[in-house]
Amino acid sequence: MSRLDTCFTELRSRQSKALVTFITAGDPDLATTEEMVILLEEAGADVIELGVPFSDPMADGPTIQLSSERALVAGTTLSNILASVTNIRARTQIPIIVMGYLNPIYAYGYDRFCRDASEAGIDGVLLVDMPPEEAQELLPSARAHGLDIIFLLTPTSDATRISTVASLGRGFVYYVTVTGVTGARQVVSESLASELTAIMQQVSLPVMAGFGISTPEQAAEVAGLADGVVVGSALVKLFERHSGDELKRELRHLVGDLKRAIQ
Repeated sequence: MSRLDTCFTELRSRQSKALVTFITAGDPDLATTEEMVILLEEAGADVIELGVPFSDPMADGPTIQLSSERALVAGTTLSNILASVTNIRARTQIPIIVMGYLNPIYAYGYDRFCRDASEAGIDGVLLVDMPPEEAQELLPSARAHGLDIIFLLTPTSDATRISTVASLGRGFVYYVTVTGVTGARQVVSESLASELTAIMQQVSLPVMAGFGISTPEQAAEVAGLADGVVVGSALVKLFERHSGDELKRELRHLVGDLKRAIQ
């Protein structure tokens, strides 16, 4: 059983919801990323998403765009992200997925990436610009090396797309709660309850809902509808505003509040 499967099985047995936390790898540097993964787990995160910085992050709002710029200026590459995950694995077995865009993976080489990612200890991959209909080149290598390929569903996904994701996806389904780019929203969509109910009737994988969730109150509302929540921009914003011990304190506080809210 994979780390993701084990995590979700244990949460389900406790009737608990998952907290998936996103940070950009290499923001402000990879040594900090390694420390923050451990801190996030200690504060209550169940799954870690490491964003792979990219020069054209079209699905991301200003907060994550800026974090990608900071990481790229610091010299972050896909290769040294994998090396950092190797270091992290000496300290924790929390599920880790990499989230980003197809181009860096394509340039690295699908089979080489899947092999190296698996050896580093990565559990899954989510590429926001790779729909399942176009994943046939990557899927065989991912399956051969035990990597879960995680797909997105959105409020505009039709029945065919939902069926395809249910068939090809592994690990969990990431449900995008809003149309548009990442970033904090003031309110949760009024239609989210009906949308998630429909999705969860058709997909057997755990459903994590994300995009726009920034407060414990929003997390609690969404966790009541899905198997878990994903929080990214609200955490990444802290890296823009704080550093050192202050950053650690603010991260620990927010993640702790989010985890308590979804129980």
